[in-house]
Amino acid sequence: MTAADILLTNVRLPDGREGMAIAVQGTRIAAIIPPSGLMPQAGVVHDLGGDLVLPALTDGHMHLDKTLFGLPWMPHRAKPFRMSRIETDQETLPALPLPTAARAGALIRRCVAHGTGHIRTHADITPAFKLSALEGVLAAREAHAHLASIQIVAFPQAGVMRVPGVAALVEDAIRAGADLVGGIDPSEVDRDARGQLDTIFDIAERHGVGIDIHLHEPGELGLYAVQEICARTRALGMQGKVTISHGFCLGGVAESKQKATSELMAEAGVALASHGAGGATLPPLFALADAGVRVFCGNDDVRDTWSPYGNGDMLERAAIIGWRVDVRHDTLLEQLFGMCSAVGAEVLGIAGHGIAAGKEASFFSISAETIGEAIGQHPPRRLVFFRGRLVAQDGSIL
Repeated sequence: MTAADILLTNVRLPDGREGMAIAVQGTRIAAIIPPSGLMPQAGVVHDLGGDLVLPALTDGHMHLDKTLFGLPWMPHRAKPFRMSRIETDQETLPALPLPTAARAGALIRRCVAHGTGHIRTHADITPAFKLSALEGVLAAREAHAHLASIQIVAFPQAGVMRVPGVAALVEDAIRAGADLVGGIDPSEVDRDARGQLDTIFDIAERHGVGIDIHLHEPGELGLYAVQEICARTRALGMQGKVTISHGFCLGGVAESKQKATSELMAEAGVALASHGAGGATLPPLFALADAGVRVFCGNDDVRDTWSPYGNGDMLERAAIIGWRVDVRHDTLLEQLFGMCSAVGAEVLGIAGHGIAAGKEASFFSISAETIGEAIGQHPPRRLVFFRGRLVAQDGSIL
């Protein structure tokens, strides 16, 4: 090639090659150029000084509607059980001095500054909020479409069957612009696993959208839900469109049951999202991935009404998950990075993710020699590109 919009020189690639150059034309990577190659003329040139370039991070599980970003520090009020947090949300969120769109936008910008290019967020759909949380997140998505892609799950936080009118609200949310149908603990929350799953799968099938269901249920109760989810996914031909978030039950059963359930999920094309929850037994993430399950990661609650922790950095989240599951070797850290980047992008339906000619020019640079160092130390991101545009530099949105 003879010309490019942007040229990045002195680049270290994920495979270890040094002194490379990346030429960007429009929204795509036009060429990867070796040190001896002919450099094109470019409108803008960035000398990276040997920094590592990695593909955009994917935050596959977040709650933008609950965040407190953009506000002064607020002490955590909810008691340590789910219904207290739901009740606290109903009191706290409507009274905040910043609306949902502004708070969600503040967190989106923080995520982007850390190198995240793709987000899946849940938005509460309850009788108390109706579609207001969704509307705020939709507004934030539209305002930040130049910085990141955002996929929204219509999330029935308080249940589906136990709360009259929620199923209709979830369907209204899909019509209003939500991308997936959500669900939550069909036995523990609704006391009607078959009713909830039949309902949410029916809505998803009729509207041609996917499903992402929170599953915190332990042991055999959780395994029953996984089996029911997989059965419906296969029966309706929804392979590749269904995600189980958390799936803690997979970490608390015998290895033989873990193996059988992993194979069941892989055969049904049901993915698993994890955030490395501090107080729970985690699923065997790498065993699931080895069985063929698409395992990806997200931050979940980020400084919000449910948790005071988090800053939106998916590399820090990868470090937390790696520490929790005792990942030490670089090959496994590279696989973990994939769970926070390429696998999540694949589940979210992002085409052309990666560092190669023809791929989407969504990537970031970081002062690290390897992916392992990037996760272990997670230093600040220097340059962040989204679809061919420089969108953040040294921690600040441009």
